Amino acid sequence: MNARSLYILIAVLVVVMIGSKSVFIVNETERALKLRFGEIVEADIQPGLHFKIPFVNTVRTFDARVQTLDARPQSFLTLEKKRLIVDSFVKWRINDPAKYYTSISGDLFQASERLANNIEEELRNQFGERTVTEVISGEREELMDAVIRDLSRRADEQFGIEIIDVRVKRIDLPAEVSSSVFDRMRTERQRLARDLRARGREMAEGIRADADRQRTVILAEAYRESEQVRGEGDANAARIYADAYAADPEFYAFNRSLQAYRDTFQGGGDVMLLKPDSEFFRYLDDALPPSRRGAAER
Repeated sequence: MNARSLYILIAVLVVVMIGSKSVFIVNETERALKLRFGEIVEADIQPGLHFKIPFVNTVRTFDARVQTLDARPQSFLTLEKKRLIVDSFVKWRINDPAKYYTSISGDLFQASERLANNIEEELRNQFGERTVTEVISGEREELMDAVIRDLSRRADEQFGIEIIDVRVKRIDLPAEVSSSVFDRMRTERQRLARDLRARGREMAEGIRADADRQRTVILAEAYRESEQVRGEGDANAARIYADAYAADPEFYAFNRSLQAYRDTFQGGGDVMLLKPDSEFFRYLDDALPPSRRGAAER
């Protein structure tokens, strides 16, 4: 390779190197600044292919996507001087790259620290103007709207940052207060449980008393109806017996005598002394052997 070819190759390499240093690309997810010896000469460069002067201009790019700042839980006092532990987060993104660069040198960590301090201050002010009930439920949306409005104004003026949303993840009572609150809640629930049990016992006694009354009434009515049916049955039986015995009085007398014999001698060891011509043995007198006439024994 002769000297001329070598010079040409070196020139080509220099041109390529200068050309590569003269071109830069800004992605869709980025915001960029062009600097000349540290001074901003072009702000908010749009995505695409751009040119710069090598060794004179430098380019700073920043992430333009939405960032999430998960703030540290902080202790705030309400209007009644009650302490609450608040855990919140912030959604933000770069709105003015030039101001973002000049205020905090485009440092993401520094931007998070500044925003965390601002959100803490805004929440402290808003919580200090409201009661516990208002910050938890009554004016929760109004509180968040006020925080977003004030924080957005300050962040845009100071750092060129747009605040998209601020939300409170949870609000807790301090540990020393939580135990007493839980004790009061437990006592209230126990009182309510005792009241409900007392009402339940009262209702149970009323239901039991009504059931006993209905049972007594039902049994009484059933006994009355059974006695009526039994009386009607006995009357019918007596009528049937009367009709049957009226048809044959002698058979009726004989049947009564047999019933009397059964009732008298059912014990097995009874002894009865009667005259031989007693009316009691009228139907058995002819049936007894001569040796036992005049006395009946069983």
